Amino acid sequence: MRKDIEFKSRGLTCRGCLYTPDEGEGPFPIIVMAGGWCYVKEIVMPQYAEMFANEGVATLLFDYRNFGASDGEPRQHIDPYEQIEDYKNGICFAETLEEVDSERIGIWGISYSGGHVLIIGATDPRVKCIVGVVPCVDGWSMQMRNHSNLGLRDLRDLVMEDRRKRFANDGKGGTIPMSSLEPGVLSVWPMEELNEVFMKLQKTVAPNHKHWSTIESLEGIWNYNVWGYLSRILDIPTLLVVGEGDDITPWDDQINAFNQIATPKKKLFVIPKSSHMTLYSNKTHVQIAAEASTEWFVEHLVKPYK
Repeated sequence: MRKDIEFKSRGLTCRGCLYTPDEGEGPFPIIVMAGGWCYVKEIVMPQYAEMFANEGVATLLFDYRNFGASDGEPRQHIDPYEQIEDYKNGICFAETLEEVDSERIGIWGISYSGGHVLIIGATDPRVKCIVGVVPCVDGWSMQMRNHSNLGLRDLRDLVMEDRRKRFANDGKGGTIPMSSLEPGVLSVWPMEELNEVFMKLQKTVAPNHKHWSTIESLEGIWNYNVWGYLSRILDIPTLLVVGEGDDITPWDDQINAFNQIATPKKKLFVIPKSSHMTLYSNKTHVQIAAEASTEWFVEHLVKPYK
């Protein structure tokens, strides 16, 4: 069963969906999930939530503040630590639900939020299980590799120009495309396949997706990494799902992060002949990642309680 929900985060309303199993008696374990850069809740995540529900696990899926159906200004502004705050308030909301066993809360993330869940798991003792799919683990390293040294020079100039503009204009800055096929247009992710996939998702399942962000959001990702948190994940079962050859959120960085996670209750799942974007566009790869995520949550949040 699926129903619309909303909860407050720093006084603003986040809106989303609650998926609960059609069979079995609650209270159920629950997974709290949200998306990556400029994602809205309709992008790929409902397929995971439906699979979780079929195996007796509820899901709270929501839009961050500033995105999709949720409130907040400026629109399309991405602050990773405010997104983490939304996750934690989503956990608070989940704890209040009668359908939910608050002792069995897991978290799931993909791309940018795949890194968020590692930070949340390290800092929120309510979390009992973690899954990160093609996670962003080091924003600066990732952007350096995505753009090259020369490309990043132009982005840094744009960010500094925008910072001066915000200083002179009551904090109001400019915007930048998430990706662009136009020659010479700066964007956050300069990959043709990313543009193609997200434009298709926008037309087919996610009309609320806006393919741009604030320029200020770039400063957030450049200052973002998970390295200081991984040694604090001590006893929480943690699964990382990695695309072989992923060069958007580089898979070697992800494997390095996996090796630094402290808990022995961890698993690295590499999907062969895949990439970052096939985890959205290739039905087989999405299915494989969803099945691996489901098995992990069932193993740690369902089976021990039977």
